[in-house]
Amino acid sequence: MITQQQRTLIDQTLPAVEANALKITSTFYPLMFGRYPQVLNYFNQANQARGTQRHALANAVVTYAKHLDALDKLGERVSLIAHKHCSLGIKPEHYPIVGECLLAAIAEVLGDAVNDDILNAWGAAYQQLANILIDVERDIYQRQHQRTGGWEGFEGFTVIGKVAESEVITSLVLQAKDQRIIDFEPGQYITLLKAFDGLEHRRNYSLSDKPGKTTLRISVKRETDGVWSNHLHDEVSVGDVLQISAPYGDFVLRDSHKPMVLVTAGVGITPAISMLAAAISSHQVAGRDIHFIHCARNGAHHAFDDYVQQVEEMYPEVTKTFIYSDPTDEDIRGEQGSADAFGLLNESHLQQHLGSERDVECYVLGPKPFMHCVLGMASRLGIPDSQVHYEFFGPLEEIQPVSSGSDQRAELSVA
Repeated sequence: MITQQQRTLIDQTLPAVEANALKITSTFYPLMFGRYPQVLNYFNQANQARGTQRHALANAVVTYAKHLDALDKLGERVSLIAHKHCSLGIKPEHYPIVGECLLAAIAEVLGDAVNDDILNAWGAAYQQLANILIDVERDIYQRQHQRTGGWEGFEGFTVIGKVAESEVITSLVLQAKDQRIIDFEPGQYITLLKAFDGLEHRRNYSLSDKPGKTTLRISVKRETDGVWSNHLHDEVSVGDVLQISAPYGDFVLRDSHKPMVLVTAGVGITPAISMLAAAISSHQVAGRDIHFIHCARNGAHHAFDDYVQQVEEMYPEVTKTFIYSDPTDEDIRGEQGSADAFGLLNESHLQQHLGSERDVECYVLGPKPFMHCVLGMASRLGIPDSQVHYEFFGPLEEIQPVSSGSDQRAELSVA
């Protein structure tokens, strides 16, 4: 519990911390990795190299300190972070390491501007957040273990299928040794674990099929410098065993009968396919309009187009729009792909699907600039903020939809 005196000290020193936040987090990570090299395994080194984790944590420290009196508003953010931590295998014993090194970084950067009382105040604030996350993560671990087919930690699954969905996206179908049925929530992801060059790498991949089967499917885009994605595309074959976590994530299909709008770009289509497949199999599609909008570079980069077209043909409630930003000549002549429009997604596309309806559940996933634009469109068109759902992989960077009333989600995770 933070005392009033400690809260006063935090308020007094917050301007100095905010002004030096990036310098503090830039000091924090090397310091922690030097003192506790074993925690390197839990951090995405590509994000470390790009500096995105330092920026995300700097924003998080300041955001949290500014909202110490309104922790009830952190519910969604805490859930997002806790699911990510559980997917990585973060446990209560990891929190003291982070706290120790974060305080040491503050002391090193601010120097004589802080004393023991000030550090103790920031330590109390950190411990308050840590306790919240530990409690939430304990519940998530327990629920996951009790779910049909659930497990703790990482388990070996065999690759029983490998399918090229496009020139850049390949699906892997995974099955447990006992071929048990596995339940999860549409939209969730699993984490793959493997050592490369002596360092463990953990990578989240969305599940791209409906739950309740004896298999799990991930659909992976090849990234130019992606250690995991290139390994999965080039080296993993049918019969290989991959170490994976149980499914986690709170970007999931809501229990609702409101019209559903799925707006995705690139590999962001994968959780939307899981949501669409689950809605159909659970008969949620009956009487419920589903609008599927997907943006791809061109037909060669477009995954799951045949599946979505088949669903649209089978279910009159389902309508789709495919938009190609950089179509090939074959796309334009209609010889490949299935584009409905060329160029970039705009408000008229979304307006066309919505008509006069605004009481919808809208799910958005894609690259950051794409999501920034779509969230702005959704806000301007009047879709309630509470019914617009989105998620980031990697450190969550703040997105600011063009709306004065929209809630902004900040990254509090350091991983």
